[in-house]
Amino acid sequence: MVDAPHPTVSMPTQRSCPFDPPDGYTPLREQERITRMSYPDGSPGWLITRHAEAKELLTHKSFSARQEGIISPVPTELQYDGRAADPGAFAKTDDPIHSQYRKLVTGFFTVRRTRQLAPMIERIVHEQLDDLEKAGPGADLVEVFTESVPSRVMCEMIGVPESERKTLQRHVETLGRLSCTVPEALAAVSGMSGFLSRFVPARMDDPRDDLLGDLIRGGQLNEQELMGMAATLITGAFDTTGNMLAMGVFTLLEHPDQLARLREDPELMAGAVEELLRFLTISHLGASRWALEDVEFAGQAIKKGEVVTVALPAVNRDPERYNNPDQLDIGRTDHGHLALGHGVHQCLGQHLARTILRVGYEALFDRFPTLRLTVPGDEVPMRDDFVHYGPRSLPVTWDD
Repeated sequence: MVDAPHPTVSMPTQRSCPFDPPDGYTPLREQERITRMSYPDGSPGWLITRHAEAKELLTHKSFSARQEGIISPVPTELQYDGRAADPGAFAKTDDPIHSQYRKLVTGFFTVRRTRQLAPMIERIVHEQLDDLEKAGPGADLVEVFTESVPSRVMCEMIGVPESERKTLQRHVETLGRLSCTVPEALAAVSGMSGFLSRFVPARMDDPRDDLLGDLIRGGQLNEQELMGMAATLITGAFDTTGNMLAMGVFTLLEHPDQLARLREDPELMAGAVEELLRFLTISHLGASRWALEDVEFAGQAIKKGEVVTVALPAVNRDPERYNNPDQLDIGRTDHGHLALGHGVHQCLGQHLARTILRVGYEALFDRFPTLRLTVPGDEVPMRDDFVHYGPRSLPVTWDD
């Protein structure tokens, strides 16, 4: 174990290619198992860019996911400032609280339950493709299709009225923007909580046949916990899968050889989804944990309270883990990526997300076989300023 020098490295954020991680990760990964890093508030911490160390950290009992110890690895006005997560917001807690909450909803996101949801997902996908066709060539695929599909799926699962969906979508987008100001964030939080404070009590009086209704009938959560749970599911579903759906389409359109392989052999789709998740890894800021105690990790002495950030986009391009990691290969069979996390905090909705992506990609390219961008790829505006990476818009056209 060695004492680390004074931190000098900041988290890389600049990308020279929209499909690749920030350029600065590669030399860091080649130099150290774990890199000393300075966080924006001046706190010393650590950065992980290798796959093996990432898996180890995300299951290490000496590191916590609790919100109160997390610091953003990039500058933003929206810091947690030592505040604990709201009741029911299980993603930002540790066991036993995390598992107590999570087990109440795990059954809604199993492989079996997701298969049962497939007809609903397919219906929503095709309805949004109908809207895309009505919008005509030149439509923005993000606005008409990719951001709508996962948000509609989650709203139907929870019972959120369609009339509220786009407003909630705007609130989630505001909170995911790194340049969001405190007043903007407060307005978005107020809007979200205002909706939930009306919606949840009304459903407690009249539980429906949906996910929220089952939680209410279970009787294990109070009103505040139900609100926190609903907020967690909404924010977790709206932003992530929609960006991945858009980013995958953009990537395939810009890699026509891979798209051609997929069209020739539709059986490759399941593997293609996994490869796109690995190759793109839209979690722009990765995953962070903080040390509960002084601990030796990856040959370094990490002090209690120090934050360690896993650079997931870099981890999933680790040449020690993958052959030709910077090459998109939809036929790749060795997956094991960490795009959806690892350990007890691995994405609750991973099976649902995979199904939405598979159905979405299949239906889109089947319905519009001549789909193409209306602008050069390097002119597509990207969400560099968001927690989750993806295109801000994706103008597309096709032959009638």
